[in-house]
Amino acid sequence: MATDEASPLLRRGESPGIAGIKLPAAREFGEESRRLWKLAGPAIFTAICQYSLGALTQTFAGHVGELELAAVSVENSVIAGLAFGVMLGMGSALETLCGQAFGAGQLRMLGVYMQRSWVILFVTACCLLPIYIWAPPILSFFGEAHHISRAAGKFALWMIPQLFAYAMNFPIQKFLQAQRKVLVMTWISTGVLVIHAVASWLLILKFKWGLVGAAITLNTSWWLIVIGQLLYIFITTSDGAWSGFSWLAFRDLYGFVKLSLASAIMLCLEFWYLMVLVVITGLLPNPLVPVDAISICMNIQGWTTMISIGFNAAISVRVSNELGAGNARLAKFSVVVVSITSIAIGFVCMFVVLATRFYFPRLFTSSEAVAEETTRLAVLLAFTVLLNSLQPVLSGVAVGAGWQSLVAYINIGCYYILGLPLGIVLGFPLGLGVEGIWSGMVAGICLQTLILIVIICMTNWNKEAEEAETRVRRWGGTAVE
Repeated sequence: MATDEASPLLRRGESPGIAGIKLPAAREFGEESRRLWKLAGPAIFTAICQYSLGALTQTFAGHVGELELAAVSVENSVIAGLAFGVMLGMGSALETLCGQAFGAGQLRMLGVYMQRSWVILFVTACCLLPIYIWAPPILSFFGEAHHISRAAGKFALWMIPQLFAYAMNFPIQKFLQAQRKVLVMTWISTGVLVIHAVASWLLILKFKWGLVGAAITLNTSWWLIVIGQLLYIFITTSDGAWSGFSWLAFRDLYGFVKLSLASAIMLCLEFWYLMVLVVITGLLPNPLVPVDAISICMNIQGWTTMISIGFNAAISVRVSNELGAGNARLAKFSVVVVSITSIAIGFVCMFVVLATRFYFPRLFTSSEAVAEETTRLAVLLAFTVLLNSLQPVLSGVAVGAGWQSLVAYINIGCYYILGLPLGIVLGFPLGLGVEGIWSGMVAGICLQTLILIVIICMTNWNKEAEEAETRVRRWGGTAVE
């Protein structure tokens, strides 16, 4: 089936034109950019809204006290961050399978894939429960200060409902994204964010419920998103992609788990990488101020990363849809357009961070010491924001093409064999502190990004389209003729 408005000439690898006259490259770039923004715009806004749930909770907690800010920051960055990475990674197998099945016209399989993912992610959530239950000793084992570990662990127990909301939410999102139904997620997430902001102010500050109020609002908000999306799918049947619950969800689980694990390993290695900064910073002398400062920086970095994650979702859908439909040239051209666009936005975000470095820290804390430390880290934050404008997009290409296993190995080498040890050496033996830790880890991101650029440039996209056809057939559909 056709997956976008591109002309048949473009799908065959030719530039569109009138009476045999080819259009300029700028026109073709503009058309592809429009298709990408149609997906990326709502996806970015949805990602920002959902990320802002935790960020707003952290902001309100910061105005209660330094310990409360540290507790919410560590739980969000380490405990929930770990769970988020695992669940998103396991659910990201659907980006490959649903996207390529949709491109091949096999709508009936999308609902089955989503149900298989629910089964796998529910079991995964149960396996992650011990991390929430025994969070204090786990955090202490990795060197976090005892009083921060105890407060974060208490908050983690209250956040267990969020873990199971993740298990439902990520398969739903990939199911809807593959069909380009991103606006419905945007409207639901926007409405929930407004409710969350008001409820957080009431429970955390007005009623002075502190961390209890933070847990109630954050859990409720995530489940409202899940319920809203489910109601949309059940009521509309998603144009035939949802035909009800099926026992087929329990078939071929082994192969599905293998692809899910490859996706999880790839994305977890990326999500955890910068989150480790918070834990390592906790090993520094007098860690409360550095932990709060680095948490604020990661909060800002997370917000800007949501833009890249929106493009990650868009390019994953574009690549998987086009490969599933056999349109190798369009898949390749989409990668070029989204990379240029993301880098341009990255430069804008970097400039904004540098221009506001004396002001944005005070939005998150009333502590002058924390604000000054955050300002001092702003230059590193700005460079990280620029680098992360492209890196998630390249990962989206990998997911759309089904390269999860390859990228997982690249991530291990660049992040955990090079970047993390280098950061530890710079931060501790060389005495550069949090700046050294962060600088070493940025080196790992640079290397990973360069390797992915080389791989994408050397890719035979016609061969990738053939492999997508084989994948669709193997997972229960019939590829397009």
